Amino acid sequence: MLTRKQLELLDFIQKRVTRDGVPPSFDEMKEALDLRSKSGIHRLITALEERGFIRRLAHRARAIEIVKLPEAMERPGFTPRVIAGDRPAAPKGAMPVSEVHALELPVMGRIAAGVPIEAISEVSHHVAVPGSMLSGRGQHYALEVKGDSMIEAGINDGDIVVIREQTTADNGDIVVALVDGQEATLKRFRRRGGMIALEAANPAYETRVLPEDQVKVQGRLVGLIRSY
Repeated sequence: MLTRKQLELLDFIQKRVTRDGVPPSFDEMKEALDLRSKSGIHRLITALEERGFIRRLAHRARAIEIVKLPEAMERPGFTPRVIAGDRPAAPKGAMPVSEVHALELPVMGRIAAGVPIEAISEVSHHVAVPGSMLSGRGQHYALEVKGDSMIEAGINDGDIVVIREQTTADNGDIVVALVDGQEATLKRFRRRGGMIALEAANPAYETRVLPEDQVKVQGRLVGLIRSY
């Protein structure tokens, strides 16, 4: 049996998909259910999945399959279907590379948007990026994202992030951070006294708080390239 909030959310998703053909965003779900944070929506989505009413597609934003409906919501002709594509809509301001002056950057392997992976040091291939994406002076490079911890910042598994090499960062910057000289990760940077917080943009991942001598900034996010 579903709770009232779980039933409300499932009904809201089903009605929006029937009307628009696409699911509501987490912000829209939060407002519709009058919740204070999106973490409450994540808990409800997880509960619906555990009870077999929906299925989420791994590492894909806003991709949900409705598997079944409770008897109170059954509608004639209902059949399970994927209610979102495997990628979210293009970010605001996205530019087709073909329409702008492009430069080639080295792709330095993969960067973890999740659990840190080994430090990156070798070029795997090159990618063309719009020249306007390269901010200011200095060297730039690209990384392929692995994981979904930055998904609410619009950064998905398989995306290419463009990084400007630098060793400092302001609070709120999304950076490539080297942890203990061995692990590289893509996270939002916050300084807290003598500590550094590396924040995910996904409530499923905890913020890591480390002494500042264990964290070295290797670059700041300045652009994103998505494949559809």
